[in-house]
Amino acid sequence: MGKLLADARERLAALPHAEPRLEAELLLAEATGCRRETLLAWPERIPSPGQAQHFAALLARRLAGEPIAHLRGHQAFWKQELRVTPDTLIPRPETELLVELALELLAAPAPLIVADAGTGSGAIALALALERPAWTLLALDLSPGAAVVAADNLRREGATNAWVIRADWLAPLAPASLDALIANPPYIPSADPHLSRGDLPREPRTALAAGPEGLDAYRRLVPQARTCLKPGGLLVLEHGFDQAPAVRALLTAAGFTGIATRDDLAGQPRSTWGYRA
Repeated sequence: MGKLLADARERLAALPHAEPRLEAELLLAEATGCRRETLLAWPERIPSPGQAQHFAALLARRLAGEPIAHLRGHQAFWKQELRVTPDTLIPRPETELLVELALELLAAPAPLIVADAGTGSGAIALALALERPAWTLLALDLSPGAAVVAADNLRREGATNAWVIRADWLAPLAPASLDALIANPPYIPSADPHLSRGDLPREPRTALAAGPEGLDAYRRLVPQARTCLKPGGLLVLEHGFDQAPAVRALLTAAGFTGIATRDDLAGQPRSTWGYRA
């Protein structure tokens, strides 16, 4: 297996934005059914012909540009392993900050109603549902494909306090019905060249791009949140590294108070929150 990994790393090094060592190990683990730790501990092991063929097929698809998460069919987020498909955004580590903030800012034992708008794979809703069994989680998404994936993830992980709702943001929710809203809306400007790089071309564009400034989703979501949140309700939003001032301004204009921004682990302003007055 050591030679297979070395050859794969060399080939993956030519792929822009790849992580050759990590990706080679993940693909070989997927092909053999072994843990990465096992592959590294016993590099002298020889895969079966079928495993080697499967690995070669996965590697060829990765070199053609398919994301690792799509090839494996799953992606780690928080404490779970989520099923992902091309219908959903691939969960990113920086989005775990939204989960951390919700757990920090909301009362743990209270029977709160919390929405995850634009849930995609259901990552945020699932993490919060399992961490806070007393909460009720509403996972909302307009995409039929994303709704199916989110519902499957919630079912497989046994999140009986979470439900998926097909919705255009918060349209079906009643006024003052939510204690909190957590969201990772699309926030890349529509002409940003990054949309053509790395994994992004293989992910749903509607989950990534939102108008010329990347702010269109916030302009819709913040006023809806102002209506659907109870007085004192919490709104937490992920955004681009340079969008914190604009997002704070939108919250201020909508009458939110206690507005603040938290950096991600890379030191970039990544999440902003506020409370409905």
